[in-house]
Amino acid sequence: MNSSAPAPAKANDFIRDIINSDLEAKRHQKVITRFPPEPNGFLHIGHAKSICLNFGLALDYREKLPNSGTRCHLRFDDTDPVKEDTLFEEGIQEDVRWLGFNWDGLYHASDYFEKMFEYAEHLISAGKAYVCSLTDAQIKEFRGNVTTPGKASPFRERSIEENLDLFRRMRNGEFKDGEHVLRAKIDMSNPNMKMRDPLLYRIRHTAHHMTGDKWCIYPMYDYAHPISDAIEGITHSICTLEFENNRELYDWVVDNLIDYAKFPSRPHQYEFARLNLNYTVMSKRRLLELVEGKHVDGWDDPRLPTIAGLRRRGYTPESIRNFCAGVGVAKANSTVDMAQLEFCIRDDLNHKAPRVMAVLKPLKLVIENFPDDEVQEQEASYWPHDVPKEGSRKVPFCKELYIEQDDFMLDPPKDFYRLGPGKEVRLRYSYCVTCTDVVKDADGNVIEIRCTYDPETLGANPVGRKVKGTIHWVSARHAVDAELRLYDRLLSEEAPPAGKDSEFLNAINKNALQVLKGCKLEPSLANAKASERFQFERQGYFIVDSKDSKPGALVFNRIVTLKDSYARAQQKK
Repeated sequence: MNSSAPAPAKANDFIRDIINSDLEAKRHQKVITRFPPEPNGFLHIGHAKSICLNFGLALDYREKLPNSGTRCHLRFDDTDPVKEDTLFEEGIQEDVRWLGFNWDGLYHASDYFEKMFEYAEHLISAGKAYVCSLTDAQIKEFRGNVTTPGKASPFRERSIEENLDLFRRMRNGEFKDGEHVLRAKIDMSNPNMKMRDPLLYRIRHTAHHMTGDKWCIYPMYDYAHPISDAIEGITHSICTLEFENNRELYDWVVDNLIDYAKFPSRPHQYEFARLNLNYTVMSKRRLLELVEGKHVDGWDDPRLPTIAGLRRRGYTPESIRNFCAGVGVAKANSTVDMAQLEFCIRDDLNHKAPRVMAVLKPLKLVIENFPDDEVQEQEASYWPHDVPKEGSRKVPFCKELYIEQDDFMLDPPKDFYRLGPGKEVRLRYSYCVTCTDVVKDADGNVIEIRCTYDPETLGANPVGRKVKGTIHWVSARHAVDAELRLYDRLLSEEAPPAGKDSEFLNAINKNALQVLKGCKLEPSLANAKASERFQFERQGYFIVDSKDSKPGALVFNRIVTLKDSYARAQQKK
């Protein structure tokens, strides 16, 4: 399997323990996994965990078993034409590649529709499936519940000949949607509700994005999925815990077809804990609601946990792979703190994003004793001392600068080591300045501060004075204007409400997106290209937006904040 992703660390988890046991017992001579998304939406970070696991296992065991045929497939489980689209397929393929993986074969469940129909006829002929003419509501009523066994359908004892005739006429389009279904004949009193004569086929007079109008009956997921695995020779079918109850049906389908179908191997399903992340939503239905309701700017909105949204936000594939590896593979569901994901992107960008200066909320600073027309170019490194990289740029310094509004206070507390009346700070890469006066507007707001600079302090501490604070700045004359989008967590609550849709929508964080216009950037960013990442010193990591940014009208997205020691101290107080 070709992949740009590095081979994963040799992890120890229960999935690998199972695979190692199978290999040692000679139950398999190779490992074949698959990532099987339904093309009815865009992938989110929960899917990233499954991608990393399935493709990572193939990478790992291909190294252990060279020339064995170990591989990982990408298969679209496209059994519901009502919800599926090639748009989603293309997005999923882009996401998998972006994460650093390539598949060893691209498949669709629809590739096997003819075989699935043949196998369904075999089940009917074996007395293990029948055509049922109950309505959806009646089927639900007859199924019973967890404390009450189900009742047999009055159509359960149709003859094999009648069932075959009806099923073929279903395929030929003689019946309306919902008029008949094909059901497995298993056990209506089974404690596992999935086994109470589950549906295998339903009528859908809807064109399919791959097969067109060829079919008007479509297999159910629980029937198509194990057959697809078995046809492809999947050895270990790995899915999340919500499919644990489906495993019994998975086994029933495979076991009742394997002798007839002569599958190349007998796949087994294994479940692991899905990835749950706080302060966001991982439900496809909820994500679709947010997109279609225009509550966000499409599937790649940086507020969403979709892989497309994370990519546009500025997350790197390495940070997501490292996050998934850190979460690990477990048997019990749990919720991971968003801070863990944020740590991974900070850790990755620390060595990748050059440092530059940007002022988000500008406040003019005038250096009264600096020559009016003089411009000095100060040398500024792109990297701190603890990052072993070289590179710098020149930043212009002149009489009028911009600093952050938050870096000035009229009446600062003792532990405020920034600028205030009579206080002295160092301007990053430059001189120390002391505030001598302020200019206010008619409403009493500070609109300009006046300072003096000490020309002897360029790159050196002033003799006999201790300057604790250092702030960033940009030259007012040379600044580049930009729009900055500050993204925060999607939800204001740690877990999404489980109630009505209105409750969920009310939980959306109103501060999840703040748009700042008229921000001032150092001139080295004037030609920043789409998807370039930078650390804005003391502000956070930012990326040039891939959709809306244009030359002369730059747009940056905040990827993640930096830690602010003063803000943290104030929150604690």
